[in-house]
Amino acid sequence: MISNVYRKIMVATDGSEPVRRAVERAVEIAKISGAKLYAVYVIAAGGLSIPSYPKDVGWERATLEYFRTEGEEATAYVENSGKAENIEVESVILEGNPADEIVDFAEKNDIDLIVMGTLGRTGIQKFLLGSVAENVVRHAKKAVLVVRGETV
Repeated sequence: MISNVYRKIMVATDGSEPVRRAVERAVEIAKISGAKLYAVYVIAAGGLSIPSYPKDVGWERATLEYFRTEGEEATAYVENSGKAENIEVESVILEGNPADEIVDFAEKNDIDLIVMGTLGRTGIQKFLLGSVAENVVRHAKKAVLVVRGETV
């Protein structure tokens, strides 16, 4: 049964194993609703360098290239998952504050549903960036589905 409830679904991915459950749910909902799926990866701009160290342009460029490659791999996983279910997927790599970029992309592209995982980056990255999912839930004007990254 095809539904018009969701026409455009965005799944935020960081390529981690826990987030793959969110990808599975996004693909499932897109298949049921006939929606287009957007795979969004955000490179955390500003989080790539440590302020107390001198900036090294070569290091920053290499780091950006590393995260861009990671983003391409993460969004390719979504593309392949969607393709297996005959779902149209568009991959997008953004730079900036992850929560802000996700919310802005959803608004600018008239996304009906944002799907994200609760787990992904951990340790110092989570401490420095805060909870992206929590910030998206607090600030998004669109519906947000948060998928647990592990079973209870």
